[in-house]
Amino acid sequence: MSTKEVVMTEEWNESDDFKRVGTEGLSGEDIGEKSLTYWADVWRRFRENKLAIFGLILLGLIVVLLFIGPMVTGQDYQLIDASIKNQGPSSAHWFGTDDMGRDLFTRVCVGGRISIYIGLCCTLVMFVIGALLGALAGLKGGLVDDIIMRICEFIGNLPWVGTARMVRGQILQIKEQDYVQAATALGASTGRIIVKHLLPNTLGIIMVDITMSVPGFIFSAAFLSYIGLGVRPPETSWGALASAGQQQLMFYPHELFFPCLMIVLTMLTFHLIGDGLSDALDPKLRK
Repeated sequence: MSTKEVVMTEEWNESDDFKRVGTEGLSGEDIGEKSLTYWADVWRRFRENKLAIFGLILLGLIVVLLFIGPMVTGQDYQLIDASIKNQGPSSAHWFGTDDMGRDLFTRVCVGGRISIYIGLCCTLVMFVIGALLGALAGLKGGLVDDIIMRICEFIGNLPWVGTARMVRGQILQIKEQDYVQAATALGASTGRIIVKHLLPNTLGIIMVDITMSVPGFIFSAAFLSYIGLGVRPPETSWGALASAGQQQLMFYPHELFFPCLMIVLTMLTFHLIGDGLSDALDPKLRK
């Protein structure tokens, strides 16, 4: 056997010693894991939080109840019937009746719509004003930043001030990124840079702030109604119902219990969702 044939035989024997097992018909790309987008990864981590999912499901059930509840019972929340006033929960009146004989379940549903509507509207105003002013202050800096921050300090009790400061801090961290500098060099307007580049990259922390703010506004609206500064009859809200129920607490506690229960459950759901989002959006917890 020639020297060349000996070398070829040794190479063939070495190749026989190493064989791929279980990968027949598969390519290298198929073996790797499927890549996830940022928001897909956020959703994956969010749904792993059982309490957050519970809060999301419970909030959905509450919202559905508020809108279809009166249609199911067929009761008018303004209908007065003195013959059935202050009755306890029954098959005819699930939450009982109030001191004027009105169906309490229907009034809780209608009042809940108003309370949640107020909470969402206040949060939207807070987000729009706070996020835009905070982004503008962080992007422009200098005199513009000083003016906006001094205004925030002067009216520090308004709810959007905290959002403005939070967004400003985030913008200061990302405004020097290459994509922002490129947009500026290409002549993009300040508004376009804020809307297209800066705010989307602060959306995570803003979403957490929103979910934590909604229950605060709902409770504030309930408190104002409780002390008589909220919606006026014949309209109602959870706070107004709680105020009316507090006067009947000694003898008819159900009139206070059910509005307060709905306030507590709604605030709980938003806090659970907010905690879940905070964990899902935290880069330190990414696996």
